[in-house]
Amino acid sequence: MTRAGNRKRDIPVVHIVDDDPSLRKAVSRLMRAAGFAVEVFSSAEDFLRCLHQRDTPGCVVLDLEMPGMHGLEVQEIIKKHKEPLPVVFLTGHGDVPSSVRALKQEAVDFLMKPVSDDDLIAAVKRALARDAEAREARRQERELLERYERLTQRQREVLALVTRGLLNKQIAFELGTVERTIKAHRAQVMAKMQAQSLAELVLVTQRLAEVLERQGRQL
Repeated sequence: MTRAGNRKRDIPVVHIVDDDPSLRKAVSRLMRAAGFAVEVFSSAEDFLRCLHQRDTPGCVVLDLEMPGMHGLEVQEIIKKHKEPLPVVFLTGHGDVPSSVRALKQEAVDFLMKPVSDDDLIAAVKRALARDAEAREARRQERELLERYERLTQRQREVLALVTRGLLNKQIAFELGTVERTIKAHRAQVMAKMQAQSLAELVLVTQRLAEVLERQGRQL
């Protein structure tokens, strides 16, 4: 493995994984000429060790047929990572079943060698854009969960009832307390969830419910 110098963690990197040294050299030269930061790996195992040791934004230009681990196996491992990188397959041994499986597993593209410079650069740009969007979505989800975790149990109960459309007095009756107390809880819920209106709170809560559901939790 070779590295293109020390970089900040937030600079996207194109990870090139291929056992063919001439291909690695050509693709890395093309990527650098196009303005991308690049790291190259001669084996899937080397790349996966790097992937598990640190979290670098970017994408993977991945060969399909390599000694040891098959490219589709590598893609499956990448998908299970906490910050999965988008994959662009670049192979000289592709077939229809492999391309279908790769794309079903959300590969950005499945390109055959030799590929035009423009097509490869375009695929990498799409992959980097997908990675940036996915990371931002995950960041927003983490922030939303952090807001929710700051609510007390009673505030969570109030949130659930407010977003069902119940009035303060109805919520007070449901929870066996007084309306003044519910108003205070509701104000805290709005502040902690950073919602400026009931409509915004409802939208935020809908998204929160989806995030919690993926974790096997409920509001």
